Amino acid sequence: MEKMLLLTLAALLFATTGVNAQTTEELQAEKAVKSATLDSLKKDLKALEKQVSKLESDVSGLTDQLTPYPRWKKGLLGNIGLNFSTFNDWLPKDQPSTSAVNIGLTSTAFINGDWEHAFWRNSANLTLGWLKFDDRDNSEDNANFQVASDNFNLVSLYGFKLSPKFAISTLGEYRTSILEGKLNNPGYLDLGVGATWTPVTDLVVVAHPLNYNFVFSDEEFDFQSSLGAKIVADYTKTIVKGLNWKSNLSAFLSYENQDYSNYTWVNTLSTAYKGIGIGLDIGLRNNKQEALAAGRTDNPLQTYWILGLSYAISSN
Repeated sequence: MEKMLLLTLAALLFATTGVNAQTTEELQAEKAVKSATLDSLKKDLKALEKQVSKLESDVSGLTDQLTPYPRWKKGLLGNIGLNFSTFNDWLPKDQPSTSAVNIGLTSTAFINGDWEHAFWRNSANLTLGWLKFDDRDNSEDNANFQVASDNFNLVSLYGFKLSPKFAISTLGEYRTSILEGKLNNPGYLDLGVGATWTPVTDLVVVAHPLNYNFVFSDEEFDFQSSLGAKIVADYTKTIVKGLNWKSNLSAFLSYENQDYSNYTWVNTLSTAYKGIGIGLDIGLRNNKQEALAAGRTDNPLQTYWILGLSYAISSN
């Protein structure tokens, strides 16, 4: 009986091993067939992608030829940041009963015209911010809103095209503050001529070796105007779908004195769904004359950032 049982188990083991071996061979054969089919489809897909890319390029070129001049593009984008906080008898704080409000906004409007042999790009940027901090236990505390940021910038660039990527150009740029009696006090006006280079659609580089930087001021500090070079670079890019980056650098390099030079660099990151999303604005600025007018012996890097709700409206 035991011998019969052992023979039965051995037979079952042999049969199972044979089935497994047969199943493995079938799986390997099926894998080989499907791998070959997949390789073939990949080659077809690559060929189709090349065809799609060429057709997209052809359609874009035909659309460009069919679009009449002048071509105008205009839009409005910006960022609104709001922060509110209130504490009542919050004893871990040195000032246990406080209220704080922080409001910041940036807004940029643009209108760009394009002709067959010329272009005209115009933009205006406004950055404002207010801060209110109220210590309700301190009767002498200033509970009013105070200006946290204040900047207005207006730019107009006209160019005559020598080629699709290179143009002779003239630029006018005006910068000032507008709150607390700071309008045109100081105010900066750049007027110059030179060249504009557009190596790719998203990048515009302006180099004007002949530029005069006018400085207007009613303050006691004697701001100086001077001759120099103007450099402007503007870059706009969709990093991934729904995430956009815009960067603008405006710099003046004085030929007369390094202390008269200045630059402003603003970067904006924004997400958008139907024009609404989250935005982050970061601004950097360096201006030795402003530092001296403020009584500073150093020349600090001026910075600001605003995180908030972003919006974008554009049309062609």
